[in-house]
Parts: sequence; C-alpha cells; structure tokens
Amino acid sequence: MTPADDTIAHKVLNNNVVISVDASGRERVLMGRGLGFGLKPSDAIDPAKVEKTFVLDQGAEGERERQMLTDVPYVVIEAVTRAVDEAERMLGHGLGRHLSIAVIDHIQFVLERLDDGIRIPSTNMPELRVLHPREFAAAERMAASISTALERELPPEEAVFLTMHLLNATRDEPNGTAALLFRRVQHVVATVETGLGVQLDVENPDYARFVLHIQFLLQRLVSRSMLRSADSSFFEFAKHSYPRSFAIAQEVKAYVAAATDSELTDEELLYVIVHVERLASQIAPGAPPEAVLP
Repeated sequence: MTPADDTIAHKVLNNNVVISVDASGRERVLMGRGLGFGLKPSDAIDPAKVEKTFVLDQGAEGERERQMLTDVPYVVIEAVTRAVDEAERMLGHGLGRHLSIAVIDHIQFVLERLDDGIRIPSTNMPELRVLHPREFAAAERMAASISTALERELPPEEAVFLTMHLLNATRDEPNGTAALLFRRVQHVVATVETGLGVQLDVENPDYARFVLHIQFLLQRLVSRSMLRSADSSFFEFAKHSYPRSFAIAQEVKAYVAAATDSELTDEELLYVIVHVERLASQIAPGAPPEAVLP
C-alpha cells in the first residue's frame, strides 16, 4: 500500500523506517531505503521511497512491534518482506502483515543466535512436507531467498519453522485447529514408531499414505463421519493375523479417545492395522499383508 502524497511523518524510527498517522488515527509503519534520512516530524513523506507499509497493533503489542522495527537492521526487514511477497505469489493469496512481523522477529533471533554460536534445535517434522506440501515449498523458497539476500546460510531446519509461520497465517481457524491436528498426527506417528521400535522411512510412499490417512481419520472424527461396516469379518481377520499391528492400533485408539473423546470404529481401526502392517515391511521386508486396502 502506498501513502498519499500528503502523508506526514509522525516519528522517524531510523533512516529506513518512519511512523505516520492515517486519517482514522492509526499508526502506520512506512519502510524504504533512506526513507527517514534527514526527515523531521511534520515533514511530508516522499511516496516514491515507500516500499512497504504496515498498520501497527494497539497498546503494548504495537509498542513491541515498533521497537523491533527500530532495532532490526533494514537489510533483514527488506529480505523478509520480499520473501513473504514471493510466498504470497506462490500460494496465490495474501498472508497478512502479522506474518511479516513474526518472520522478521524470528529471523533476527536466529541470526543473533548464530552469531553467538548457538543453533536452535528442531526436529525434521517430515509430516509437514506430506500434509502441507505447498506451504513447505513456499517456506523452503523463503529460506533460500532470505539466505541469498543476507549472504548468510540459514540452517536447513528453518524451512520447518517458516512452514509453521505460514500455517499460522493461512490456517486462521478457531482454537488453533490446524496446529492441533498436526500435533495429533505427530503423536500417532510417534506411537507407531515406538510400537515398531524403529524410525520410519519418511521417503517411503507407505509413510505418506499413512500420514494422510491419519489426517483424514482425525478430520472424520471432527465431522462425525467415521467409516462403519456391518461386516466385522475383515476386522477379525486382521486382528488375529497381525497381532503386533493390532496392538499398535489399539494404542492409537487409546490416544485418540483420550485426545478427542471419540472412539474409533472397528472399520477405522481396521485401516490403521493395515497401514501399520504396511509400514512394518520397512523393517521386516517380505510379502505385503494379505489385506490390501486402498
């Protein structure tokens, strides 16, 4: 958004960041290289120099944002805002100014830790690539763009952190629904890995199928549209033929019941058993289970 020609400076934060006040009394942050150089309060702002505009939050949060934009080097602000613009083009919709603020804050924190020789630990979270491929690809591109602009290599796990930031911006659902769903999928995966005594091969197509199945299963619980069947023979067959997978599926059922107050039907449990049995072939190669389900 570009200000009108008669926009007046209210406060100069630094050579690149200026605060103005719009007609409704809201403070706006105007950013651009050299925008604030030599500028005094009440001076008119040259709209041609404005590269980005944010509306500040009210109260303490707005003050925190103002201080951050004062302290963070403009090269970081510029790199992040351009990367966010590119992510918006990749995803085909706006992401909101809160994302830019959050990522600026995060990247500056990462850079400061790296300068101190500290690397922020993170798990790989391969589920993200399976469940949210578009956001993950956009996050990888953001990380690469920021690294290039700053001429500094960011840790590979930044794609994970940036994906989570993108999900927060694109999945604006009540009570953190998307994040909650993701954590539950992760918990189910961990339950299966513990039961099998192995870390699953995330590149195996069966892993992707399993993660997607668990996501849809949890979504069916929310919409109360669980799979059901009047024929229990297939379930009884799988239960007795694959005792280890059945035991792991029972652990998954117990977790789901505790987390959602919903009981998995035998039909839902059957699919979990078969998916777990398929995953078990990663550590015990051999013939696939007889119960081949889509």
